[in-house]
Amino acid sequence: MSKIESTLNKIPTKVAQVFGYLMSCLCALWQKISNRMPTISFASVKSFIFGFKWRIFIVIIILFAGSKTYDYFYPPVARAEKGGGPTTVSTIVVEKKDIPLVIEATGTMVSNAIVDIRPMVTNTVAKIHVKDGQEVKAGDLLFTLDNRNDTANYERLNALAEDAQKQYLRATELVSKNFISKAGLETSLANAKAAQAAARSAEVQLSFDSIRSPITGRAGIVNVFPGSLVQASNVVTTATSSTATSSVGSMVTITQLNPINVQFVVPEKDIPILLENQLDGEPLTVKVTVGDSGKKTYEGKVLVIDNQVDPSIAAVRVKAQIPNKSMSILPGQFARVSIVANTLKDALSVPSQAIIINPRGRIVYTVDSEGKAVAKPVKVVYEYQGTSIVTGIEAGDKVVVEGKQNLRPGSKVREAKTKDAAPQNPPATEKK
Repeated sequence: MSKIESTLNKIPTKVAQVFGYLMSCLCALWQKISNRMPTISFASVKSFIFGFKWRIFIVIIILFAGSKTYDYFYPPVARAEKGGGPTTVSTIVVEKKDIPLVIEATGTMVSNAIVDIRPMVTNTVAKIHVKDGQEVKAGDLLFTLDNRNDTANYERLNALAEDAQKQYLRATELVSKNFISKAGLETSLANAKAAQAAARSAEVQLSFDSIRSPITGRAGIVNVFPGSLVQASNVVTTATSSTATSSVGSMVTITQLNPINVQFVVPEKDIPILLENQLDGEPLTVKVTVGDSGKKTYEGKVLVIDNQVDPSIAAVRVKAQIPNKSMSILPGQFARVSIVANTLKDALSVPSQAIIINPRGRIVYTVDSEGKAVAKPVKVVYEYQGTSIVTGIEAGDKVVVEGKQNLRPGSKVREAKTKDAAPQNPPATEKK
């Protein structure tokens, strides 16, 4: 154990001796090399240049020719102004245009009028005059209830009213002959009026047994059958099987489909635009696509803008109306709505991809008359479908759209070459 410890203690000393030996060898080698190197002076450099001047001249010519050949076959694309050629970019010329201000929203199709047909009296269904999905008009007879009792009651009261009227006429003749007093005549008149009112009430009660459509539209599924008991309440009870009964909300639902409405919400920030156009008296135009396919676009008008904002979603409800002559749109379908709220006159528009967002805001690169890039701060007023309306530039400015990521203020630019249009197919020769 003592030998191992003594050996370990000697290792640092041996390492220091080896390191010192290597340093001494390196110093000796450096002294030999430095003694053999010639002293560099102006005279020695001058003599070297004059001695090898033709060789140096040939080497310079070869390097220059090689540099020019490389630039010819491999032209630089993006170099700094001092280092090489200009940056290749694509630009557009900004022009003043009238651009429509479009507001997009999503909504739901709703019926212009929808009525749940419910009974006014408790009775049984005698006859059904409507079928499932039938088109009906206002005033068409839908259901007939058992009216035997109501008919008899009306006939009885109507007969009493006719008798009371005859009694009144007879009393009028007797008063003229002073057989009865005027008080008796007034009593007879009151009895006649009361009898007539009772007859009219019975007539109204009888009319409840004939249920007619209040609107023009399409009938839904009929939820009652002949012999079903209907009650004068909000629920119609009908038998659906031999062992159970079920309750439905109405006897049938009549829905108006043409025209049809679409209801959607507009963000609070767009409310002033809507109200300004509404005050002008002209209704706003909407374009609606229904469902996910969006194959057909329907055009309509805004009916109403709600009078209050929903604070939970910071939006206002809007209802518009569109034609539905084909009856292909049903209430409850999903809809996409575009509103042409206003038109921006003489607006400057650029592609949204031309705008660069940095910590200082939004900028675009324009090309000046010398072909150099100029950074201009802009403010986006409105953006829709890849086009932005901006302020901060002038009409006629050339705005960089592609290649802006390689630009710096003052960089030289050149316009990218556009591909030649494809040649048109030659006209076919006529067969003889």
